[in-house]
Amino acid sequence: MNTIAQAARLAPMAVPRAAQTLPALFAGRVAATPGNEAYRQFDTQRKAWTSTTWAEAGEQVTRWTQALASTLAALNVPRGARIAILLPNGLDAMCIDQATMALACVPVPLHAIDNPQSIAYILGDSEASVLVAFSESQWQAIASVGLPLPALKLVVLAQAGTVSRGSPASGDATPKVTALREWLPPTGDAALPRAAAQAPPEADDLAALVYTSGTTGKPKGVMLTHANVVSNVMATLTRVAPRPDDILLSFLPMSHTFERTAGYYLPMVAGCAVSYARSVALLAEDFKTVRPTILVSVPRIYERVHSKLQDALAASPLKARLFRWAETVGWRRFCRQQGLPAEGGGLKLADDLAWPLLDRLVAQKMRAQFGGRLRVAVSGGAPLSQPIAHCFLGLGLPIVQGYGMTETSPILTGNTPEDNDPATVGRAFPGVELRIGDNQELLVRGPGVMRGYWKRDEDTARAFTDGWLRTGDQADIVNGRVRILGRLKEIIVTSTGEKIAPADLEMAISADPLFEQVYVFGDNRPAIGCIAVLNAAEWTRLAASLKLDASAPESLNSSAAQEAALQRIKDLTGSFPYYAQPRSVCLSLEPWTPENTLITPTLKIKRNQLAQHFAAQ
Repeated sequence: MNTIAQAARLAPMAVPRAAQTLPALFAGRVAATPGNEAYRQFDTQRKAWTSTTWAEAGEQVTRWTQALASTLAALNVPRGARIAILLPNGLDAMCIDQATMALACVPVPLHAIDNPQSIAYILGDSEASVLVAFSESQWQAIASVGLPLPALKLVVLAQAGTVSRGSPASGDATPKVTALREWLPPTGDAALPRAAAQAPPEADDLAALVYTSGTTGKPKGVMLTHANVVSNVMATLTRVAPRPDDILLSFLPMSHTFERTAGYYLPMVAGCAVSYARSVALLAEDFKTVRPTILVSVPRIYERVHSKLQDALAASPLKARLFRWAETVGWRRFCRQQGLPAEGGGLKLADDLAWPLLDRLVAQKMRAQFGGRLRVAVSGGAPLSQPIAHCFLGLGLPIVQGYGMTETSPILTGNTPEDNDPATVGRAFPGVELRIGDNQELLVRGPGVMRGYWKRDEDTARAFTDGWLRTGDQADIVNGRVRILGRLKEIIVTSTGEKIAPADLEMAISADPLFEQVYVFGDNRPAIGCIAVLNAAEWTRLAASLKLDASAPESLNSSAAQEAALQRIKDLTGSFPYYAQPRSVCLSLEPWTPENTLITPTLKIKRNQLAQHFAAQ
């Protein structure tokens, strides 16, 4: 049974069987449930959450499609033109994405907080004809980079006054800049300009040009077709199975393929609602207001909640002991339910008798931090540390890990709430074939695998071996479950010949709330070193215990602080071989951000940049 048929069997109202492209899926959803809630977002002027039905969303997409069609006709831009989107998550981003695809053009999603140099590079590399951005300051920062953008003819700004510069038809290298309110027609009109009355996209046409994060170099444009993405959405539907009454809270950037598939296209197919978070800073409040039933997240969000819990428990030894008891009992119960070996023994009857009280006193309060009614909490994009998984799963938060990459649309494997081993990333999705190649590298082929890298034939050729896509990750597969061992390119080889996966070390160290961000290194060195950004509140407490002035920069370099941090690191990495444990540490309070180019927009550390930044240390 193919994945579309499987999805239709599991959720018969969710899937228009004939739809093979994303615009067709959207149109099918609008026609199937026009009066149901589709999207919810916060209106800053009214200071209230507002809802949009599927019918209203369809009308908005028609307006955007008409405006874009008129622009493309005026510019005489051919089918397949790239349209760059630099907007925060919300209705506007959804509408321009759908309008672009409806006209058989290619969305180029950009991250709203990426640095201007990276955005300018992507605009130039993709040869984008139109850029839809949020603010005039964003565009000015991009333009100030000074990179030639000869293909860019029009910039549309969502937040702008009356602006109009240059001429898209004059041959001037400067694109015209206009405000969104002037560009959009007041109402949608089904009659599009003649130049736009072309054939709709086909399954093999590009549905997106998504640029990789660029952790080790300049980002590459991944060419994903409608067939790629639709197949992945349908396969995901067989594992997550959203219901029409579900609501998702969207906060991962829509430039991230994980969010595009799981947080945007999947609910569109399933017919459930998406609520757009106001910001990451306000996420804790939005969880309690929206009370989502499905969450699509990266590990960093779970780590932040866990860190805040640990901060709160630090002030009360009694609460800390109760929390640890609840976590231990809950984890044993989870392992029994999943058929996994339960660590620490414990009697089932005693655990079952204690759990109702522990659930009321501890677990329910933790789950309330996420709104209190999550059915599924998906974690992807990076590995989830085992201490975090044990804590939340033990307290009843249904976290399931998945694995994938931009080049595979993106999800390849996943656990389910009923079949969940958090030490693995689950089983292969329907239609996905996996095998282990040289150096334990995980190889994949299937309907979601990309067409290739934009204008990079050599890189595309290197990405495949005998028709299988090279993931760059080392893995093993036991009883159908995939366990990721580490990145091939990130393996540290010390001067003594020992090989160490840095991501595992970094996750272990990050389990301590003192360490906000961690980077370990040691290539061609006799021992492993560690650079860590400290949590400000935890550092203040540690400094006080060491009789140091937390506000004095020199305190971070003191022998007392170094020794205390190294002792914690030694305790955290006790399960690693002796040669893998860091022997030195550099402490900092300056966070690594996309703006200072030390992490990617999806919060992955950039090892090359960090190595350069901390070369002296």
